[in-house]
Amino acid sequence: MSDGAEKSKRSNYHGRLEYTFARNMRDYEGYSIGKLLSLINDPKIISMAGGMPSPEMFLQEQLRQATRRRFDSHIHRIMQYSSIRGEGELIEAVIAFLQRDDIHVRPENVMITSSGQQGLDLVGRLLLDPGDALVVERPTFAGALAAFQMQRPDYLGIELAADGLDVVQLRQVLSDCQASGSPPKFIYVVPDFQNPTGICMSLAKREALLALSRLYHIPIIEDSPYRTLRYCGSQLPSLFSLDQQQGGGSVVGVYTFSKLFCPGMRVGFTIGPPEVISKMTNIKEGSTLNTPPYNQEMCADFLTTVDLDAYFQRCHVYYQEKLRVLLEALETHFPPERGVTWTRPDGGLFLWLSVPETVNTQSLFHAALGFKVAFVPGDAFYGEHPEYRHMRLNFSCPSSDQLKEGVRRLSDCLVRTESVVDRLQRSRWSINQYT
Repeated sequence: MSDGAEKSKRSNYHGRLEYTFARNMRDYEGYSIGKLLSLINDPKIISMAGGMPSPEMFLQEQLRQATRRRFDSHIHRIMQYSSIRGEGELIEAVIAFLQRDDIHVRPENVMITSSGQQGLDLVGRLLLDPGDALVVERPTFAGALAAFQMQRPDYLGIELAADGLDVVQLRQVLSDCQASGSPPKFIYVVPDFQNPTGICMSLAKREALLALSRLYHIPIIEDSPYRTLRYCGSQLPSLFSLDQQQGGGSVVGVYTFSKLFCPGMRVGFTIGPPEVISKMTNIKEGSTLNTPPYNQEMCADFLTTVDLDAYFQRCHVYYQEKLRVLLEALETHFPPERGVTWTRPDGGLFLWLSVPETVNTQSLFHAALGFKVAFVPGDAFYGEHPEYRHMRLNFSCPSSDQLKEGVRRLSDCLVRTESVVDRLQRSRWSINQYT
């Protein structure tokens, strides 16, 4: 057989292969924001899209020292498989870290994960069957939606106010679900400096949410990536700690070190009742097995050797200044008569900007790339019934000068878009006069 015939045979053989995807995967499209970020490949673009902490806050020298120190002492342990639930030293360091926040757990309440995203994936795999309902905020973290969507759930969206989710609406939704015999499997919230809005849930709403959780016997998943990053105001108790004061068992906490230490390590942890952690460990046995030991060693070193109070204070001062610059730039370029509004967070990495209803931020995103500025369109943050007049802006990663210039470019882009929309509307009005 000639080389050409052999190649043709191999090509035809592979062309006949058919893959039957699992039902859960057929319509699954992954993380929508990741696809958007892949379009931002021009270095001249000022990106306020990603959720990246600033490299200025990375403890680079401490990481070098920790690597040398731990490689010298136990490199063989670092290079070997490790405990699926997590290394004992890191688990103990996490327990001590949580005590700073009035959360008191034991090793059986903790599992180390490969980032908070894996924690969310494990929550979905553990609790959701296809068609199950879960409660989410409107809007909510798009990464959580991507994790849960693999189980094909139904979302019950609860609107957000300036002080957190609408507990009156939540009560009605839970009551209706109970009456229909189809209660949601859990309530997912980001109570502290929520992604994408930056909103912080009030103490009254935290207590009301816990009361509803107990009344309807529905667990709460508390996602806490940004809780330590408060720049002003008083720290509010976590849902987990409030639940512990009432006996515990109603809340599962999902955490990550990506925003506090560095995202490249991909280390987080989940806390909850022992039976939950045990089942999540079983799921992890069938996927990643163990979180990389080197990454765990570096996080343990971060928690046990760094002056955390001083480090977090430095982060607070740095990010608070970035937030101030962004808010001032928005005030300058978007006066009230333009109909643009935004949240004013007390911490975290994001704020939520809303434009006039005539503007679609999905279309605006692509137009903005032409103006060399980027954001995340708001529709990515809705489990159902997306809204198209919002966007998420990140202030932690761009420099202060980039934030000022980025807002100016965004303003210019919006002016151009509004002008086009206005011309189209006037054109339609003219046509309608004669029809």
